[in-house]
Amino acid sequence: MLSQDPTLRQPAALIMRGRRFDASHPAVMAVINRTPDSFYSQARHTFDDALRRLDEVAGHGADIVDIGGVRAGQDGPEVSEEAEIERVRPFLERARAEHPEILLSLDTWRSGVALACAGLIDVVNDTWAGADPELAGVAARLEAGHVVSHTGGLPPRTDPHHVHYERGVVADALTELARSAAHDREIGIPAERIIIDPTLDFGKTTADSLACLRRTDLFVDLGYPVLVAASRKDFVGETLDLPVDDRLEGTLAAVAVSVWLGATVIRAHDVRATRRVADMVSSIRGDRPPAHSQRGV
Repeated sequence: MLSQDPTLRQPAALIMRGRRFDASHPAVMAVINRTPDSFYSQARHTFDDALRRLDEVAGHGADIVDIGGVRAGQDGPEVSEEAEIERVRPFLERARAEHPEILLSLDTWRSGVALACAGLIDVVNDTWAGADPELAGVAARLEAGHVVSHTGGLPPRTDPHHVHYERGVVADALTELARSAAHDREIGIPAERIIIDPTLDFGKTTADSLACLRRTDLFVDLGYPVLVAASRKDFVGETLDLPVDDRLEGTLAAVAVSVWLGATVIRAHDVRATRRVADMVSSIRGDRPPAHSQRGV
């Protein structure tokens, strides 16, 4: 029996399709973008390359794969709903057929895109905080998990210029995320499938994102599994003055802190490194036994 530190948060579990993710095994959510203009060039995937990447991240320990068809930021051309569906649905069909063990997440703010992918997705990842008010209801109808996010009221694909929170970003995010999670409960999504995402960099300056990351424990206290998506983001780059291709160490530091504070899901481009860091931190916390224990035997 592992000895756990009673001062550490024991996070709510994420339970989907018979799988459970908690402090002993945080879920690693791999990123596969079906976009030609993702902010991170190595995450831009053609159809065939995306399938190869799916095989790779499955082998590296990904539990969930998050598929997106539109770049998050304002750079790049507009993408119609029809074009977004064409980018993501055929890939989801192949992914479900070739890797049925992997949970599939759809990164979209459009309810029509989620409906078009019915039967193929386990999670609706709404990174734009209910910009489409029908999306949560679609997640409930599909019996999928739902990521509720915080963007400070900014619409999709808006960069965070002149952002200000009267009560502070952490207080604002806690209030809004609690409200969104309560709405999800009201429309029939069970608590174990509601995922809280402070949504670093979305509607946030670098100082805001750092503030939310260091108080991951408060988001855990809301009583739902918490997703932290820090991978190679601008707050890491601005903090360390590094370009996107050189942000791995900063990202992994953020991963370690967030898992220590109780995050249940970690969204990652660098899946193998993230899996190892998450597992090591879980063991340091006392939630996960070592894979082998031969010394002194």
